[in-house]
Amino acid sequence: MGEGFGDAVFGYNLTTVEQDRLKELAKEKGVKIVSSGVWTPARDEWEKVFEFAKGMEMEFISAEPAREDWDIVESLAKKQGIKVACHNHPNEASYWKPEILLEYIGQRDGLLGSSADVGHFKRMGIEPVPALRELQGRLVAMHFKDIAPQGAEGTLEDVVWGTGILNVKAMMEELKRQNFKGYFTIEYEANWENNLPEIKESIDYFNEIAEEILQ
Repeated sequence: MGEGFGDAVFGYNLTTVEQDRLKELAKEKGVKIVSSGVWTPARDEWEKVFEFAKGMEMEFISAEPAREDWDIVESLAKKQGIKVACHNHPNEASYWKPEILLEYIGQRDGLLGSSADVGHFKRMGIEPVPALRELQGRLVAMHFKDIAPQGAEGTLEDVVWGTGILNVKAMMEELKRQNFKGYFTIEYEANWENNLPEIKESIDYFNEIAEEILQ
């Protein structure tokens, strides 16, 4: 958490005083804390997660609920007025394709939706643009990225947007068609120690394409 917070870790174990201090620090920097995650709590932890999100004035949480926990997640989302954006990790035990997620939330409250990781879709053999189209109306946020072609180790690692195998422009055009009003989370999981230059390049590319398609 940084100076003044001791060993505190960002999460529901923060005291009310620590939460208030964090919100004030964010405000001083012109930052609004809109979300946290990806949460994968035990069933008896969900209430603490939602109370924390409410206390921190978040708009949504990113989560990957156990499939039997959707009733309690939906109930708490409605109680606290917090959206839940379900992530799609690249394994078959997760909500790795839109059909699985929609099976569980398709008939539930509109507060429940997707935090769509377009790189993970591709890693699981799913084309991102049709997947985003399938999730229309349920997209809360994006883990937006571009990825390299599969190499010798098969990592499909993150690269600067516009330089990889995902069609960033086509994804943005699809989101424009949907009138997407959610958040783009920049998740750049390569070059961990110093990836800000690549993130800046990605933002520059995003702004260039956004200007082009919004004309």
